[in-house]
Amino acid sequence: MTTTSAEGTGTVAALTPRQTVQAISGLMMGMFVAILAGTVVSTALPRIIHDLGASQSSYTWVVTLELLAMTATVPLWGKLADLYNNKLLVQLSLGFFVIGSIVAGLAPNIEVLLGSRVLQGLGAGGLTALVQIVMAAIIPPRELGRYSGIFGAIFASATVGGPLLGGFLVDSPLGWRACFLVGVPFVLAAIVLLQRTLKLPTVRREVKIDWWGAFLITAGVSTLLVWSSFAGNKFDWASGWSFLLVGAAVVALVAAVLVERRHPEPIIPMDLFRNRTVTLSIVASALVGIAMFGGSVFLAQYFQIAQGYSPTKAGLMSLPLILGMMVASTIAGGLITKYGKWKIYLVVGSVLLPIGLALFGTIDAHTSSMTLWGFMVVLGVGIGLVMQNLVLAAQNDVPARELGAATSAVSFFRSMGGTIGVSVLGAILANKVTETLNPDGASSGTNTVPNIAELPPAARVAVENAYGAATADLFMMSVPFAVLALIAVLFIKEKPLLTTSATERRAHEEAADKLDT
Repeated sequence: MTTTSAEGTGTVAALTPRQTVQAISGLMMGMFVAILAGTVVSTALPRIIHDLGASQSSYTWVVTLELLAMTATVPLWGKLADLYNNKLLVQLSLGFFVIGSIVAGLAPNIEVLLGSRVLQGLGAGGLTALVQIVMAAIIPPRELGRYSGIFGAIFASATVGGPLLGGFLVDSPLGWRACFLVGVPFVLAAIVLLQRTLKLPTVRREVKIDWWGAFLITAGVSTLLVWSSFAGNKFDWASGWSFLLVGAAVVALVAAVLVERRHPEPIIPMDLFRNRTVTLSIVASALVGIAMFGGSVFLAQYFQIAQGYSPTKAGLMSLPLILGMMVASTIAGGLITKYGKWKIYLVVGSVLLPIGLALFGTIDAHTSSMTLWGFMVVLGVGIGLVMQNLVLAAQNDVPARELGAATSAVSFFRSMGGTIGVSVLGAILANKVTETLNPDGASSGTNTVPNIAELPPAARVAVENAYGAATADLFMMSVPFAVLALIAVLFIKEKPLLTTSATERRAHEEAADKLDT
């Protein structure tokens, strides 16, 4: 039996515009924390890895482990959102995030830091799935663009301020540890704000959590990502370890599909893939994730090592990319609300994405700042037009009862693509740098990431050129994935945006089900 009631009222009432803005403010505070944590750390990573005496592969793992935990848990968070109170789940995810941030800020070595990133990833997975689900629950798809100004303000303050704040903290007496701790007050503020403002209906029904499906999906994805991180570095791509890990991943994922097809409450309903829009959005999101995360995550390292900038200046250098994303997504959101058309923005963004990546494939250690800024604007606008609109397309084309699963599926595959991209391209970067600096093969890919300021002039030039060339190669390798994403987007059929919220649609669907029975 299923019953739905508002918190403490017994009825579901539409939020007033003021209540909606207050609720969105709480949600965006949570997203602010997740975005800030990533952008603050991006400019600090080269210094963190150097100070902890870790390797280039560890640089990749600091990024990958958070993405891995986020990727593997997004479907579970999405399913829980269809079964439990979303407000409680959002606060729980924020709790994971704050614990992970505190542990990271106090980490004495790279192993503890990597463990803390897993906790941060659990929190980020919840926020990734839940914020978009809650937004769709209280706001109709046609009206989401109306609130893009709020998104833009929060996104701007976190993304534009993050790299600058991270660079400042690294160069200040506080050091890089403050980069992890600076977000803690915002997490606590988000929890308080959500408790006071967010009012959502509570769904009470008999629950059957698909634990086997969750375990098999997590095990399969995790094994695949471990393989993509180590292959080409710890062992050859074509080796016994590769066959073992890939085989284990395939077995786990095939078993997951079998379990999902039979379970009454699957983590990822297989019926979703019968929906053309959802399937194409998932494919495009995965490919965009590979293209976007795989190359751009190494930009901060490129600025600091290949071009010799301080962490603070490296943060400043990334502003055109961030501003391009923010402006494009904000303007597109407003236009979508005004005219109700959304596919044109997906297509334009999907065209700009491979162009931007290809432009970055031409850089080296001596590329001018103006040229890099131009390339970043193109790439940022492409990303800004694609990311959120793929989620919107999927949300607009599924029943309200499948909203959580559809939203988390798109986010899950985008995160998985990004994690694979970071893992594979990070391993390739480490190998290319090692081969360039050690052509005789005397050293493995375990060289520590250098502090460019401590190197003698001759060694500094060699390291700068090696990282510049390797970074360009990574971007060029990302281009084919972006082209495939464009092809998938072209086949998505545009449908009119719905004018009712998911909460309203779900009430109608449940009423219709009762009539049928």
